Amino acid sequence: MPLSMISNGQSVLLTDINWGPKLKKKLQDMGLTPGVEMIVISNDTNGSFILKVRDSRLVLGCSVTQQIMVQSIV
Repeated sequence: MPLSMISNGQSVLLTDINWGPKLKKKLQDMGLTPGVEMIVISNDTNGSFILKVRDSRLVLGCSVTQQIMVQSIV
């Protein structure tokens, strides 16, 4: 499922990034690689996301989060 559908406080694993090679590389350089655990700190109704990834915080726009595929951690 897309990251954009995940609620505040949920932990997920990144499975894939469905975007072109340039943006995919940029996101991977920011630590978003397959298998990484992410926690959604804030899923703002305006479309911005704050994520905790590898002890860092990232802010992503809604259009980007729609292209990042994740699976829930139970």
